[in-house]
Amino acid sequence: MTKTHERTAPRDLAAELPARLSLTPKTTLAGQLDGAWWPYSRDLEVELPPLAAALDEVWGRITRVTVNPTRWPVIPHTVNVAGHTVHVGWFTEQHPDKLILLSFTVGRWDLLVVPPETEPAAAARLMAAAAVPGSQLTADVLMANEAAIGRGIRDARRRETTWEDEGGACMSPFGDSMDRRTLPLPGNAWR
Repeated sequence: MTKTHERTAPRDLAAELPARLSLTPKTTLAGQLDGAWWPYSRDLEVELPPLAAALDEVWGRITRVTVNPTRWPVIPHTVNVAGHTVHVGWFTEQHPDKLILLSFTVGRWDLLVVPPETEPAAAARLMAAAAVPGSQLTADVLMANEAAIGRGIRDARRRETTWEDEGGACMSPFGDSMDRRTLPLPGNAWR
């Protein structure tokens, strides 16, 4: 029997944890994103209050949030945050890994949403990249770049495992194992 282990925080624990945010510093450089948010789960009702509370101090009161329903199984119409209501909307045209926050007094912010199940090293790379002032990288480009980096890391681990499993056998520059007949020996050394 296969057991699936979900790496997200339980509902009550997620509500007590601080929002994991990486925000672009205040600057005149306008970029595609204003930072990144790494929620603990896919439960908007639990995840939005700590996020909005953290951003209320920095950006002013958050009044509306929009998401793409692809990544969120349940989208509440409203969420209570520190004595006020945040209205939640959804648009299928919005990138699935982006969250848009609106405030009547200050404006609009776009955050990359790092999936909750993301490994910490990958999340750190994504959060740092999304917070670069003036960056023109969009949510889809950042996620595609991270997927490519992840594939490269997995391939490197696979090659290392192959090396170890074969007792340190030689590998070609292309990652294929080479048998000992292809190695230069003293009698047939290259000159």
